[in-house]
Amino acid sequence: MGAQNLVVIGSGPAGVSAARAYREAGGTGGVHIVSADHDRPYLRPPLSKDFLRGETTQEEISLVDEEVLRDQDIRLVLGDPVAQLGDDRIVTAAGREYPFTQCVLATGAEPMRPDLPGADDPSVRVLRSRRTSSALRDAARKADAAIVVGAGFIGCEAAVSLSRLGVQVTVLCPDPAPQLNRLGRDAGEPIAGWLHGEGVRLLRETSLRSVTDGCHVRTDAGADLATDLVLLATGVRPRVGLAEQAGLAIEHGRVRVDERMRTSRPGFFAAGDVVLAYNPAAGRALPVEHWGEGLAMGEIAGRTAAGAAAQWDTVPGFWSEIGDHTLKYAAWGDGFDRAQFVSGDDGGWTVWYERDGVAVGVLTHEADADYERGSALIREHRPAPADREKIR
Repeated sequence: MGAQNLVVIGSGPAGVSAARAYREAGGTGGVHIVSADHDRPYLRPPLSKDFLRGETTQEEISLVDEEVLRDQDIRLVLGDPVAQLGDDRIVTAAGREYPFTQCVLATGAEPMRPDLPGADDPSVRVLRSRRTSSALRDAARKADAAIVVGAGFIGCEAAVSLSRLGVQVTVLCPDPAPQLNRLGRDAGEPIAGWLHGEGVRLLRETSLRSVTDGCHVRTDAGADLATDLVLLATGVRPRVGLAEQAGLAIEHGRVRVDERMRTSRPGFFAAGDVVLAYNPAAGRALPVEHWGEGLAMGEIAGRTAAGAAAQWDTVPGFWSEIGDHTLKYAAWGDGFDRAQFVSGDDGGWTVWYERDGVAVGVLTHEADADYERGSALIREHRPAPADREKIR
């Protein structure tokens, strides 16, 4: 195979794993990772947990040793976002040009701010990067009260972390229970209990309506809540601007790729949060925003760019730590029509999710055997086990 020149846009898990996998699969020529982030690549899961609480340092959440990148002849360009993506080169905001024969887009996603009065105020915080996590921690040290808007995994994890920093935290949950649409009511109630146990106040069926001066929150129930800081945990939006600029196929707001992370244009690949990727085991394309899938997809993109065989056909999954409780989740993630909650004798529990009579997801708390078994059942399109078999 002739020498290639690879440019990877983005320094998250998908970008770093793509560059490294390309090299490890025999890819030759220049390799550049170009990123708008000013910090060297880091792990994102700790940003709402131990890093936010100040229990781990920036060095401890490093994603890759820069010496390893040098040994693999991978060049890291930080703090210089890509402004233009052409057919064979990128141009950064600083005017630097990097030609390529192949390009991997690992542009990730950005936090969404709801289109509501005051939500775009710079003092209203979001959590996505190492710097936003550090800034949130600094603000929490000066705060007595905080409002977290949203009761998804990031919102719940951050709420517990802020509470452990000594802040009185209120979570606005738009549904009757946290994670209702994704996980169902039976899973949402234990999560609500964990938040309560951490001293977090949960306002159910309550949505944000406006923020005034960054410290007065009005809800849809008409309540006016005073606070010292507001954190928006209201979801993310894939960064598809460069993909659109390059004329890549976009579907449902994401870059459409096949199971090998190939886009609609030869020489262009995409991986991670930004993609809608076909999964042959699922038999359909899936949107996934899990850290582990970013690593996996990036590796597949890099290997494919190097001419090696690879495809994404595993069941997506992730772990979430809400205080001292760990949830393990594996699922196709695009819906279910039946959820069955089963308690274990030792305090653990499992929720099995089915659609059209076959398992499409499993959520466990202190039931690791079910988690491992569930991933296999999902991939094989088999029914969830009978009640007596569910907890072991």
